[in-house]
Amino acid sequence: MYGQQQGGGYPGSAPQSGYGGYPGNQQQQQMRGGYPGSNPGQGGGYPGSAPPQQQQQQQGGYQPLQQSYRPQNYSAGPPASEQIQTWFRAVDTDNSGQIDAAELKKALVNGNWSNFSEEACTLMISMFDRTRSGTISINEFGDLYNYINQWKAIFEGIDRDRSGFIEQNELMAAFQQMGYRFTPTFVQNLLSKYDPQNRRLTLDNFIVSSVQIKRLTDSFRVRDKEMKGQVTLGYEDFVGLALGTHH
Repeated sequence: MYGQQQGGGYPGSAPQSGYGGYPGNQQQQQMRGGYPGSNPGQGGGYPGSAPPQQQQQQQGGYQPLQQSYRPQNYSAGPPASEQIQTWFRAVDTDNSGQIDAAELKKALVNGNWSNFSEEACTLMISMFDRTRSGTISINEFGDLYNYINQWKAIFEGIDRDRSGFIEQNELMAAFQQMGYRFTPTFVQNLLSKYDPQNRRLTLDNFIVSSVQIKRLTDSFRVRDKEMKGQVTLGYEDFVGLALGTHH
């Protein structure tokens, strides 16, 4: 399998136009990736929510989220395959047996050949670092690899024009499928945060923004008892949500 797949997100396959992933070998070849744990669905949605049965539209800025666009939660998986071990060794440049955010950043690339941002790599390391060491082991790396692969498959499904970027109209349509009802102004501001000049998302920024929106939406929903799309927050609770210390 190593080096045969044309799409992957990791080292050893031929470059795929428009998309990034994992180089890792000397030729800096790329593979396609995607999103962890589940096959990409056909509808909308996000991780952690059960598929609803003919749900009614809710008031406010969101509705119960549907099944697609959602990676599954991960626990310790089976021993790493030979392929994962090969990729792990390619990324573990200091041969420590652990991968940190800096090593991950050097290995992961977007469709425009820019490396993933430090923010994205730090976020993903923290999500799979079960020991809170700031690094991931080979088995945690295998879970992260699958996670990126599933995110990438979602990204490709949203990127209708195959540009390697997600533009405003594509992101608006994706948010609607996911169950979010954001205004065009919100989407424009979100795109401007990551790319003030071109207003479009690369894969790494798409992952970061999606994970953050999902986290904030879950926290908001807990407080929005009547599902009105409005809550009253104390100052400390608000700051805690913004910093990610409150749930």
